[in-house]
Amino acid sequence: MPELPEVETVRRGLEAAMVGAQLAAVEQRRPDLRFPFPERFAERLTGQRVEALRRRAKYLIADLDGTDVLVMHLGMSGSFRIEQARAPILGAGAKNSLHDHVTFDLSTGARVVYNDPRRFGFMQLIPRSEFAAHPLFNKIGIEPLGDEFDGAALARLFAGKTTSLKAALLDQTLIAGLGNIYVCEALHRAGLSPRRVAACLACNDGTPSARATRLARAIREVLNEAVAAGGSSLRDHRKTDGALGYFQHSFRIYSRAGEPCARCGGLVRRITQAGRATFYCGGCQR
Repeated sequence: MPELPEVETVRRGLEAAMVGAQLAAVEQRRPDLRFPFPERFAERLTGQRVEALRRRAKYLIADLDGTDVLVMHLGMSGSFRIEQARAPILGAGAKNSLHDHVTFDLSTGARVVYNDPRRFGFMQLIPRSEFAAHPLFNKIGIEPLGDEFDGAALARLFAGKTTSLKAALLDQTLIAGLGNIYVCEALHRAGLSPRRVAACLACNDGTPSARATRLARAIREVLNEAVAAGGSSLRDHRKTDGALGYFQHSFRIYSRAGEPCARCGGLVRRITQAGRATFYCGGCQR
């Protein structure tokens, strides 16, 4: 499933094409994806102008000039591509058009196409007045690239928690958008074992430990580097121009079981935590 850097990469690509444009025509080619489309989905969107395109956790959020907000989730295999003058731009036609499920024709003449072979993505229309309280968003944690995210925030969120550090970092009610790949990478950069108890990030008085400061810095660094690289393309992720992300070529620990650690030369191990593969170095991650 795409993680925060992949979703942010898609958001930036769509923002340039969609913000300020009117949805001149919307075509919905099937009744559902992971969930049924909202009633009169295409009709309610047609004629709306896109005022802004935001990301919250792993969701794309289009602020419209009407009363609704368009929420989009990529699921496992969803992707957007942008076509100019009704012709696919270079590289964007790599996916089977049979899985083009939604099209947005823009007032600029461009077309945005949503493709999803596995159909685990979804789109929802939420009244703006109900957005903050909506079940999709009312329990999401803080943004790891936001101004409030630092070592002190980690200490506050993890104080007293007896779950593993890896599990706590993946808890979307605590931190929004972090996924398996970037948690493994950040823990390695911070020199912290994924098996550590999450409460280790807080001192007895609740202040952040040195580990919390290191980890917050590592999370920001790895996410920013991944966004700059267009995300990681392990299976389905593509940018809106059809190009692959390339951060997977910079992995220091993820998917490198049996290889020497890039930092200390120790053996990279693979374990399973809560059904998810965890990659770490027992030599330098303590």
